[in-house]
Amino acid sequence: MKVRRFATQFGYSVIGVLVLLGASPSRALAQDHDAHMMTAAHPEQTPQQKKQTNALVKAVRRATAQFQHPEDAGPDFALQFGCVSGGDFGAMGLHFVNGKRVDGKIDVNNPEVLLYEALPNGQLQLTGVDYLVTKEAWEADPKHTAPPELMGQLFHLFDSPNRFGLPAFYTLHVWAWKENPAGTFTNWNPNVSCDAFNEPND
Repeated sequence: MKVRRFATQFGYSVIGVLVLLGASPSRALAQDHDAHMMTAAHPEQTPQQKKQTNALVKAVRRATAQFQHPEDAGPDFALQFGCVSGGDFGAMGLHFVNGKRVDGKIDVNNPEVLLYEALPNGQLQLTGVDYLVTKEAWEADPKHTAPPELMGQLFHLFDSPNRFGLPAFYTLHVWAWKENPAGTFTNWNPNVSCDAFNEPND
């Protein structure tokens, strides 16, 4: 399916902005947006951390193997932005959000966001996922006594108030389908580019 078919004007919905602000989940602490833009150094993983990372990546691949292209994902997933680029930090690409899944629950088999990259041939290719939950929704469940984590990987908290006036939220990127030299769970991927993405003419 061609890139132009999916291109939309930037609609800064709350969900869309939350997706744009996805951050490195190396620890569940508040971080301002300027710090979030920077790529942190990634220490060598322990054998246990490598095992957890590999298990999560495999689980994401199993859950999303059928969604290699956006048309495979169905109408519940909608492009919330154009192509999200971090300049020198790389890009996140295109975020296809399933609003029905932004419900305060985290399920490895049902990510809230599918990430795609625009390719030079005009196609969109799956690169990973983003798990998303608002802090309010997460803490509304009395069983949740700690920040969310998924198979040993902590989500990152963007606290409130923040420069965008949004409620606090947790997010976790998983680059399961395209290697990220900055880290499997880092928001910006230097291997992802927005160069091939075309927005519609006004």
